[in-house]
Amino acid sequence: MVLYTWCRASAAPLHPVILIPGAGGNQLEARLTETYKPSSLLCNRWYPLKKDPDGWFRLWFDPTVLLRPFTKCFNQRMKIFYDPQIDDYHNAPGVQTRVPFFGSTEGLLYLDPYLKKTTSYMEPLVKSLEKIGYVNGQNLFGAPYDFRYGLAAEGHPCEVGSKFLSDLKTLIESASASNGGTPVILLSHSLGGLFALHLLDRAPVSWRHIVKHLITLSAPWGGTVDEMLTFASGNTLGVPLVDPLLVREEQRSSASNMWLLPSPAVFDPAKPLVITPNASYSSVDIGSFLRDIGFPEGVHPYEARVLPLVERLPPAPGIPITCVVGTGVETAETLVYGAGGWDERPEVAYGDGDGTVGMVSLLALQSAWGELKNQSVKVVEIGGVSHTSVLSDGAALDAIVAEVSSINSQLSADLIHLF
Repeated sequence: MVLYTWCRASAAPLHPVILIPGAGGNQLEARLTETYKPSSLLCNRWYPLKKDPDGWFRLWFDPTVLLRPFTKCFNQRMKIFYDPQIDDYHNAPGVQTRVPFFGSTEGLLYLDPYLKKTTSYMEPLVKSLEKIGYVNGQNLFGAPYDFRYGLAAEGHPCEVGSKFLSDLKTLIESASASNGGTPVILLSHSLGGLFALHLLDRAPVSWRHIVKHLITLSAPWGGTVDEMLTFASGNTLGVPLVDPLLVREEQRSSASNMWLLPSPAVFDPAKPLVITPNASYSSVDIGSFLRDIGFPEGVHPYEARVLPLVERLPPAPGIPITCVVGTGVETAETLVYGAGGWDERPEVAYGDGDGTVGMVSLLALQSAWGELKNQSVKVVEIGGVSHTSVLSDGAALDAIVAEVSSINSQLSADLIHLF
């Protein structure tokens, strides 16, 4: 009967797949309450005009961020705050947020459904998976989250990030149960890979069998030098017309951005990553770096909550892992600032990577676990593919689908043997 049900559902049995996006890879909605205090008349509660009956509107991605006056509104509403009294982060006063479409791929396809062509995110990947039999809500699921929040070291509260891990764990269990108890493939992009790895690390060993395989795309296991540019000078992330200095404050507030600063477990502590006329900073100097760029309030949460989380990689989870990475794209290795200070753009010394994450970070799991007998780590390198184009490039999509199909072929073989 079980075999008959599977055959009717698709030509071959499939492990359910859960997609976990990277930072900025899903829609985020907000609502303004009476305690919201706008920074200008333009940022008043009437903006934006388009809201649902309960006052919710799309905060990310909102194309009005491209207009300088509204960039300030965006900065104010996206910013989160660290409260030392509770040792955790919270939204700006008067701003409520929520993540729509949890469990579905809908919020991952486009960042703005009215600008599908220019804000496409996981749409090409989802379409590729659909071609081999995957169906949204049946054996294909999405796990969007509030990507401004990260995780914290043991002993520190982390309400938003911990809830996401709990919701993801529940989704994995539900996806498996609704597919006849078949173990799940986790397929993540960028920051999503870190969340997936920490979920496995924090879950009981006896539970992990419910995850068949973790496939990561462009995962920054040890953070990125590019993140130091973000904290020092702001980062437009390729969005045109935006002044990076206008979004720098919001980007510095992001707990997940702080999580992605270069890790001393991966980056050589003796290698300078940022050089100025007066000082240089390596992966063991992040606290001093944050203080010197004019962000002293970031030093304590980094040193207390983030550093213990990243100063060593989690133990190998015992679940097979495939890392799909882009190579051959110029990637920041060292930032050199002149006398103009942090508001000026630095000169950049480049190395190999995917344009955002360097090879030392992309290959960190292979370097750490490659010789372990109880941990499979496979790396698929794709030349010329960038951090984000791994989700749309034809060769990359073929490689991802081939990996998923290979995992599913073993399921078919096991079922044939069973029956």
